[in-house]
Amino acid sequence: MRTTILSSAALSVAALTLTVSQLAPASANAIGVEDPADIGHGVDLRSVVVDHRADNVVVTTTHTNLRPSFRTGSAGAVYLDTDESAAGPEYVFVGGYFDGTDYQLLHTDGFGHSLWGAPVDGSYRMRLDYAKEQVRMRISREAIGSPEQVRVAVRVSGTRSDGTSTGLVDWLGEPRSFTEWVAQ
Repeated sequence: MRTTILSSAALSVAALTLTVSQLAPASANAIGVEDPADIGHGVDLRSVVVDHRADNVVVTTTHTNLRPSFRTGSAGAVYLDTDESAAGPEYVFVGGYFDGTDYQLLHTDGFGHSLWGAPVDGSYRMRLDYAKEQVRMRISREAIGSPEQVRVAVRVSGTRSDGTSTGLVDWLGEPRSFTEWVAQ
């Protein structure tokens, strides 16, 4: 696994922010989607921006009260669909959202943990910015087959103060639903 690199450097992502119920087809190389405050935990997903650049796909998630403590159990999975002709995601970027955790980009044949496969050989990185309450994942387009377009589904979760995690799961929109396609 790769070690998380923490940074408080400024993140700049240009995107149009839309509500989930008002998604429009992506005509540019970026799309932004808002998510309601709905789990009352530091990992609560508030927005996702997908920026499909010439060399990289950058996914930035914003949260409410994101904290560096391992006690939060904050973690996430960003599923990437790169092939419109095949159902479901081909890749999943997984990692913890607290200090000292790891992350990895994996091949997948669907959404369940049991479907996650081998690590992807290529360039990718995750940075946590607690001041901005953001998690930024940068994935080389080459590592995911240089797709013409991508879309994502995002799932985050956390741990209650009593150590249980039941019910602390937040999907962007409906569970296992994707954003609109974002062209490169």
